[in-house]
Amino acid sequence: MGIPVITVDGPTASGKGTVAQRVADALKFHYLDSGSLYRLVALQSLEQGVPADDSAGLARLGATLDPRFSGGRTLLADRDVTDAIRAEDVGVRASQIAVHAPLRAALMDLQKGFRRLPGLVADGRDMGTVVFPEADLKVYLTASAEARAERRHKQLSEKGIPAILADLAADLRARDARDMQRASAPLKPAQDAYQLDSSSLTIDEVVAQILDWYRQGSNDARA
Repeated sequence: MGIPVITVDGPTASGKGTVAQRVADALKFHYLDSGSLYRLVALQSLEQGVPADDSAGLARLGATLDPRFSGGRTLLADRDVTDAIRAEDVGVRASQIAVHAPLRAALMDLQKGFRRLPGLVADGRDMGTVVFPEADLKVYLTASAEARAERRHKQLSEKGIPAILADLAADLRARDARDMQRASAPLKPAQDAYQLDSSSLTIDEVVAQILDWYRQGSNDARA
């Protein structure tokens, strides 16, 4: 039997990160936030002056990336960048640079390396379609732009960061369009993915549904 993998893909602010982490905790699996890898490259590109359209330069940053995830914190060269990579400008840059095929290729092996026993829950935009197409369970988690904007607005408000709800919604729609229309690994559900709209669901309800799908599949495999 191979190492089990659950993928949770979806657009920005769909809640996939929180959900995937909770599912991983419930199953005692490892967790991969693939989006953080692109955010790390985005942060470095901003700090080092590598333009968003410099495909080769971005791929070099990706090829030398050496992140560590520990205790809910993200470390890069022993520097805690957990909060830095969640800044809005870093998120926008991450979406811009993710269109580059050389960068995606540079990060492929790094992502696959997270697959270790007893299992992995990976969230992102192409986990089920490109990185782990053989995953045991694939989930495509979405929500309306309005619901996602409200969630993001609440998060920013709790951190004391001012934001305009309408601007957040417009930015999310722009990111969705960019992610869905890119030539390399566009954002879309895998053909065999379960699709789940979380607009009116709580985190607990979404987690419970994914765990139920996974356990049903495990039971079917053992039958």
